[in-house]
Amino acid sequence: MTSWYYVEGKDRVGPVDEAKISELLQSGTLNSDSYIWTKGFDNWKKFQDVEELSHLLNNGSAEVEEEDESFNWSGVSKSEKIFMIKIGIDRGSQEVEYGPYNLDEISQAFSEKRINEKTLIYVPGKMKEWIFLADVPIYEELFNTMPPVIDEIDRRKNQRKPFVARMFFHDQEEFFEGVCRDISIGGLQILVSNFPGTVGDNVSMNVHPDNSDYCFTAKGQIVRLLDGGQGFSLRFDNLNSEAKSSIENYVNRG
Repeated sequence: MTSWYYVEGKDRVGPVDEAKISELLQSGTLNSDSYIWTKGFDNWKKFQDVEELSHLLNNGSAEVEEEDESFNWSGVSKSEKIFMIKIGIDRGSQEVEYGPYNLDEISQAFSEKRINEKTLIYVPGKMKEWIFLADVPIYEELFNTMPPVIDEIDRRKNQRKPFVARMFFHDQEEFFEGVCRDISIGGLQILVSNFPGTVGDNVSMNVHPDNSDYCFTAKGQIVRLLDGGQGFSLRFDNLNSEAKSSIENYVNRG
């Protein structure tokens, strides 16, 4: 009998049998985007990509609505460093991601005009996409002014889906999600909040750019910690041909 593991919150849970997986699917604990692993997999896979369990998703009685993952802005501490920002569209320049920051730091940067209402903000693992600062529900509380209106032209320019990596660190049970940048076939940088790793740690990950055509799995080693605890630089280990192709296509996309 196959034993399965799954990700719930930031923890991996298991082993459980298929009957339990079906039960979790029907209860809403798991959905098509949940991460599943069993012996023989190179890395974690989305439920919808696990052929052995496809019959559970295709069973009408087992279909569930994807959970509402809207972020609770009113419940977050202003000192909690979980927010990534992306500049570029806010000033007509190349897009660059930074973070993690807390709301106090974001408010200060806004007051100093280092960011503005068109700066994008995102919380890995909590939000589905980047949003404009102008769309933050607590905008008035943060910046002591009414939120401006973002015109549709700027909204259409915004590539809203983040380029994320979902990661497990070697010999640790906790699951992390971070924003990727500066990617090549040699490695990448990852911005991640509550970062526990050190240089030399091994990391396995599923990488999901805004376009699913470029998804891949990879393993690597942390070679540098970014200043201010913002994340790390990673060198890939033995990339397979599929991963190399996805990275090259992503880097060379028009």
